Amino acid sequence: MSTSSSSSSSASWTYDVFLSFRGEDTRKTFTGHLYAALTAAGINAFIDDSALPRGENISAEILRSIQGSRISVVVLSGHYGDSTWCLEELVKIMECRRTVQQMVLPIFYDVDPKDVRKQEGSFKDAFEKHEERFLFDIDKVLRWRAALLEVANLSGWDLRNTADGHEAKFIKMIVEEVSRQLNSSYLFVALYPVGMDFRVQDMRSLLAMESDNNVRMIGIWGMGGMGKTTIAKAIFNEFYHSFEGRSFLANVRENWDQPSRQVRLQEQFLYDVLKCKTKVGSVDRGIMVIKERFCRKKVLVIVDDVDHVEQLNAIARRRDWFGPGSRIIVTTRDEHLLKQLEVDSIYMAKEMSGTESLELFSWHAFRRSYPDDGYFDLSRSVVSYCGGLPLALQVLGSFLFGRSKPDWISALEKLKRTPNDDILKKLRISYDAFGSDDKVKDIFLDISCFFIGMDRNYVSQILEGCGLHAEIGISVLLQRCFITIEQNKIVMHDLLRDMGREIVREKYPKEPEKWSRLWLHEDVFDVLTKQTGTKEIEGLSLKVERVTEMNFSTKAFTQMQRLRLLQLNHVQLTGSYEYISKELRWLSWHGCSMKFLPNNFYQGNLVAISLKYSNLRQVWKDPQLLEKLRILNLSHSHYLSRTPDFSKLPNLMKLILKDCTSLYEIHHSIGNLDKLVFINLKDCKSLKSLPKHFYRLKSLESLILSGCSMFQNLNEDLGELASLKTLLADNTGIRRVPYTIVRLRNLKHLSLCGLKASPSNSLPSSFWSWLKARKSSEPVNLLPPSLKGLNSLTTLCLQDCNLGDDEIPKDLGCLSALVDLKLDNNSFYGLPSSLRGLSKLKTLSLDNCTMLRSIPDLPRNLNALYARNCTALENMPNLLGISSMQTLYLTNCHKLVSVPGLENLLKSMVVVRMEGCNNISTAFKERILQGWNASGLFGVFLPGDDIPEWFTYIDEGNSVYFEVPQVVNCNLESLVVCIVYSSSLDGTVSLDLPSLSAINYTKGTISTRRPITMDVLNSSKDSLWQGHFPNKMFKLEGGDEVEVILDFGPQFNVKKIGVYLLWDKDFGSKMIEYSSMANEDATVLSCDENCTSDDEDGVRPKRRIDQDEAGPSQTGYHDEDPSPKRLRHV
Repeated sequence: MSTSSSSSSSASWTYDVFLSFRGEDTRKTFTGHLYAALTAAGINAFIDDSALPRGENISAEILRSIQGSRISVVVLSGHYGDSTWCLEELVKIMECRRTVQQMVLPIFYDVDPKDVRKQEGSFKDAFEKHEERFLFDIDKVLRWRAALLEVANLSGWDLRNTADGHEAKFIKMIVEEVSRQLNSSYLFVALYPVGMDFRVQDMRSLLAMESDNNVRMIGIWGMGGMGKTTIAKAIFNEFYHSFEGRSFLANVRENWDQPSRQVRLQEQFLYDVLKCKTKVGSVDRGIMVIKERFCRKKVLVIVDDVDHVEQLNAIARRRDWFGPGSRIIVTTRDEHLLKQLEVDSIYMAKEMSGTESLELFSWHAFRRSYPDDGYFDLSRSVVSYCGGLPLALQVLGSFLFGRSKPDWISALEKLKRTPNDDILKKLRISYDAFGSDDKVKDIFLDISCFFIGMDRNYVSQILEGCGLHAEIGISVLLQRCFITIEQNKIVMHDLLRDMGREIVREKYPKEPEKWSRLWLHEDVFDVLTKQTGTKEIEGLSLKVERVTEMNFSTKAFTQMQRLRLLQLNHVQLTGSYEYISKELRWLSWHGCSMKFLPNNFYQGNLVAISLKYSNLRQVWKDPQLLEKLRILNLSHSHYLSRTPDFSKLPNLMKLILKDCTSLYEIHHSIGNLDKLVFINLKDCKSLKSLPKHFYRLKSLESLILSGCSMFQNLNEDLGELASLKTLLADNTGIRRVPYTIVRLRNLKHLSLCGLKASPSNSLPSSFWSWLKARKSSEPVNLLPPSLKGLNSLTTLCLQDCNLGDDEIPKDLGCLSALVDLKLDNNSFYGLPSSLRGLSKLKTLSLDNCTMLRSIPDLPRNLNALYARNCTALENMPNLLGISSMQTLYLTNCHKLVSVPGLENLLKSMVVVRMEGCNNISTAFKERILQGWNASGLFGVFLPGDDIPEWFTYIDEGNSVYFEVPQVVNCNLESLVVCIVYSSSLDGTVSLDLPSLSAINYTKGTISTRRPITMDVLNSSKDSLWQGHFPNKMFKLEGGDEVEVILDFGPQFNVKKIGVYLLWDKDFGSKMIEYSSMANEDATVLSCDENCTSDDEDGVRPKRRIDQDEAGPSQTGYHDEDPSPKRLRHV
């Protein structure tokens, strides 16, 4: 096999071939010659060349070598059955054939296959001895017999009947067959397949190989250069052996422009699966042949780089064309195409992590996994520029290989201005695929130049106003991975942004006045200063820091008659505004110094105006007719005292007046804006009320009044706002909420945090029916006694309202849609029993309710409970029936003894926080720690000053060293890590992100997980933290020498650490005292289904490593080690 083929795997196989043989029979003859021939053919074969006597147990190295080999060649000679070592190898080989689909090729070397199958002849004698010797472990012998039966039934070679017994010809045939199997199967994945294991693992669950025998179609979707094809090749190499036929059809998009090429693609598909040439003549005939020949075959087909549904129609359009268990994988840049195909699952190829990016870049730039000395910062700069795009990391890494530091610095400076051509060509394919769809192209170019990071709805409104059909256009960009949406903000990869900007400038790279869009500071400055603008310019953005305001003449805009988009931050204009294009749809002028907008600045086509941080006293002296205006944002205009007259803004939808601290009057004409859906008045500290006409707004969905400290009351007409969905009035002067609020049938979010009820007894008659008489010193209830009617309410926030027991509506349970309830910082002793009726409640927050003594029964679907610093809390409800509970915060609940039922929920829990609960019982604490096996973020926090004694490996400080036991028929599933820690800073929350590292000295790797938890509370008292980590992130195996290091940050003192190993089968008490065997040549433990955990059957593994023991030094190396190995980050 060629060198490239060995690197082509997705890092699943260490060797191409494992040779299993009886050394006394064939080491110096047949097997020796076979190994030499395989090596000469470029095949990476493993042979155990040790001629020393072997012990009873197979070594960890051999086990790993078998597991890591693609093919096992088993040379069955006359005395093969005599060796227990060979038989154990064979058991492992046959296990790998079942579990990882390893190919097994038996060679019958001067033995009859029937004798192997039935254990006759020399095998009969051998097994009679084995049965006598292993009388009390007969299961082992039965496993050997089963393995021989299984291997003898496989298709292989019998030397007596092949090549006339001529060994040299026989070996040549074997090598040719092995080469054929390897070369016909493996695809070259990547020169450096960094991060492929994790991506293959993610795809494994979508493929559902073991659980779903139906035909499944999976899409791999992502932007160009993201590694979709690489992932698909790795998937092919990982799983192809599980199928009767397989085919990887590469670059379908490029091979689909002519019917003859389409036919050739079908013929290639047929040949790949059937291994014979088939002529089909036409596409339609090819479809029929595929259906006829594959309908009963289990097939794996990967169709790479598809951009039209028709391409799949001719190859693999329908699932019933293929036999049960078949898998069809499609890679594409177009998500919509996958939806058209109705794929079962979509895997989105995402950017590489920072660690992966640095490693991949380093392999290409330095030919090793980390940068050369002195190049680390430069490498990080390049990696940052690449943004996790594998294509860019490879191209730039290769380009910079062997170059000097000045060359690197120069290249980085050039990249800031001009993207790399090789990267651009790859990315541009997607842009060119839009063909004649100029509107989508314009939307992409507008976003890449002006709108990255802005609200999707805001951008859509503006571009819709430009006649670009923005909704469908943005959807297309999403489906083709040009943009993503995060928290409703438009996000674009930096390299796609650079590609868009390069497209704008490509025709006239040195003449910015001829570009359609201007965004670079120096280019815009040059055009405005020299007044060289042309009719080509459609968009212009100049963002200047406040401290360096610039002045330009409005005459600079005279020739820009097609200007649609104008953004000026802290730029001042002088002259007549009649020079500015009347085609403007978007005006964003932050820091505008004018006191009002002049009449000659009339822009009748404007869709959105943003005049944040302006000096405006009023917007217009006279009302302006702006029929197309949808959005008006005057936020942070601290001198603005009155809103404009809205009578000539009939289509206004969003009004944003946030932090207009002088605003005291809202024009009554606002009540006529029947399309207004959103108003933000947050922090308008001079505003006392809303005009009565305001409550006519039938379309209003969101009203934000939070921070309006002078705002006194909401009118009783509040109930007339029939469309209202969100009402936020935190920290206002409101003393009571109108009873009419219950008429708001569509209200979903209500937040009244920080409101304090009125002390007055003088009440309107309309309130009398629901208010109790109180002493003058007592507050009137903030809320109505009943909230019945708020059937859509999902979020209710009443934090810091000084609510007592009588001030929470008793019928709280009537809020049938409530999902999130926040009652922090209140004064009640308990909660209404109706709480249990909140069937959709997911989160309940009661932090800092210092008078709370007990919590009633909770809703069965509750996901998270927060009750930190509830210092009087004594009684918790039984959590047994709350199976969805994942998060429990009870920090500093000093009087709490236990949480009934919690131990039954630990399998679903993600985090339990009970630091400072110093009254909890020892028995409760033990049950929680022993039951904790959640592998999610965070872990469990409890008070305590010692590691539980059942932990196997314990040491002082923040690190512990151990050797992983070698366990036959068992796999290490996970590590449980526990620490004792404290801090000198009481009561604060650490902002550090704790990490866990596993240094594998045997393999020379470091695996780091960060963060492993969040929000660690500083406390001078000792606390315990315990986390659970799947071994898939560390890949530890038997015999590995490992140091686990936990870093909680500089504020914390980690006093002790413990590690306990969990295996996929319970071998518990069958495992003998490992520490007593640490110095033996081979330590192998047995684990099978018959293992039990009864104490009398064996000794629980336990090893406590103390400072006075012989063992590792503080650096983690054995004292006798001559030098540490170079470690590789993974």
